[in-house]
Amino acid sequence: MMTIIRAVPVGIGHYLPERIVPNSEFEKMLDTSDEWIRSRSGIEQRHFAAEGQLTSHLAIEAAKDALADAGLEAKDIDALVLATSTPDQTFPSTATKVQAALGMGASFAFDLQAVCAGFIFALANANALILSGQAKRVMVIGAETFSRILNWDDRSTCVLFGDGAGALILEAQEGTGDVSDRGILATELQSDGQYNDLLYVDGGVSSTQTAGTLVMEGKEVFKHAVTKLAQAGEAAMNKVGVTEADIDWIVPHQANLRIISKTAEKMKVPMDRVIVTVQDHGNTSAASIPLALSVGKKRGQIKKGDLLLSEAIGGGLAWGAVLIRW
Repeated sequence: MMTIIRAVPVGIGHYLPERIVPNSEFEKMLDTSDEWIRSRSGIEQRHFAAEGQLTSHLAIEAAKDALADAGLEAKDIDALVLATSTPDQTFPSTATKVQAALGMGASFAFDLQAVCAGFIFALANANALILSGQAKRVMVIGAETFSRILNWDDRSTCVLFGDGAGALILEAQEGTGDVSDRGILATELQSDGQYNDLLYVDGGVSSTQTAGTLVMEGKEVFKHAVTKLAQAGEAAMNKVGVTEADIDWIVPHQANLRIISKTAEKMKVPMDRVIVTVQDHGNTSAASIPLALSVGKKRGQIKKGDLLLSEAIGGGLAWGAVLIRW
């Protein structure tokens, strides 16, 4: 029997800043209400980083949690891919700060930027590193401090986002080459820069020399999200010949409960097979899928051998899906 290499999950962890911000806190500064926010997004609360608490700090804590879950030490990791749109500095990469803080030793680390789809893009890259023999163990982190790029006068966007980090460790293991293998079975990546103006930050190094704040055409993004997420999920499943009936859990990007439920409906998957954490964390961009994976595992929902489908869409527009057997 032929054996192939698979990128298999061996550890998952997450970290959320201590400060919890309920919807009611926004009522003091904006013309909004808890009911308005819940009905449009499903969000009840989110976490905000403390003053001086950086994206790297959140990533480091999530990484430690994942290492403990895997029973590994930092020096066992060959590479670190950090998905973020809110780095500590323009350069160097936030990943190298995390690498140093963990004491990873001889290894390499880099940031990857695909906004809310960042973790999916990072997983696809980590998978490629493992399949090519470049690395045996890769830690993939999604970490964000979106509270630093919000426009506090825009009630349609500032209530949606939160801060957090999640980390997943992948390890090269032998598989048989069929869908019963553990690990990443298929990836699907897409982007289309024509839609830049639907979701962006109005600042940047070469344009304004400022960080800028988030701007979003919510209704347009919603329309694209449901179609493109379902298409990406279908494409990933088609690559290995599985159907919705084979999926144990959909672990989607946690942006908005309405997007999550509409996508599930479009894919004919009941909501009791969807991991939902958006009510507790808000949209944590690249951190949302690893956060949901970690919470799902800690709750006892995600078990070894389960077939998971994750999809995400973010600014770019960039979107994609990953099919993975836990």
